[in-house]
Amino acid sequence: MADSSAARPTVLVTGAGGRTGNIVYNKLKERSDQFVVRGLVRTEESKQKIGGGDDVYIADIRDRDHLVPAVQGVDALIILTSAVPKMKPGFDPSKGGRPEFYYEDGMYPEQVDWIGQKNQIDTAKAAGVKHIVLVGSMGGTNPNHPLNSLGNGNILVWKRKSEQYLADSGVPYTIIRPGGLQDKDGGIRELIVGKDDELLQTDTKSIPRADVAEVCVQALQYEETKFKAFDLASKPEGTGTPTKDFKSLFSQAFTGEKARQA
Repeated sequence: MADSSAARPTVLVTGAGGRTGNIVYNKLKERSDQFVVRGLVRTEESKQKIGGGDDVYIADIRDRDHLVPAVQGVDALIILTSAVPKMKPGFDPSKGGRPEFYYEDGMYPEQVDWIGQKNQIDTAKAAGVKHIVLVGSMGGTNPNHPLNSLGNGNILVWKRKSEQYLADSGVPYTIIRPGGLQDKDGGIRELIVGKDDELLQTDTKSIPRADVAEVCVQALQYEETKFKAFDLASKPEGTGTPTKDFKSLFSQAFTGEKARQA
């Protein structure tokens, strides 16, 4: 019998143990007729949490050599790794004020969102990966964005730096910058694309993680998404028409860009 995986692209999802990465990993697994999926996580605990299959690799993205086995033979890479700020213990909301945040040692945005993502891009390029989808964040145009002050991590600065590195890499890329991520059901809202953080000035600046995950999967299927970056948000549930035509959504993202380039 012929190898049934020959016609299906192999897709590696990094950060597969995270809240959005796990949804992407599961969506690709559910579409096993279209994709061969691999996951990459940081710990054995995370691997077991997402099923513990042979297609889940454990690696430290801060060490390029760790990444090599996972990217061999991969056609597309979806990067969903991110530094995560933690709240300092002892915060009492009844006393007013704001909680303080910190990053664990060695897990600052510079190490995870810059060096870790750069390593993934370099390793993927060396392995001949044909498409990299990178999930960043809206807010990167504003150096004074509140997220940058969390734990003094400058997280959006480092995310934007890795986005630029990917754009300059020569590998076909799609950069998705979602607004505030919500743990809500996907597939029931109208999605909106934008650019340059313009959506942050509107009332529609958040989006369910499940919808971001679906856009990641859909981005693998349309040539129009390559060498493009866009912001992503959703209308509130019950307003607008739930997005089903992703080709149309992606074309909205780029008409203005093409016009500016012309």
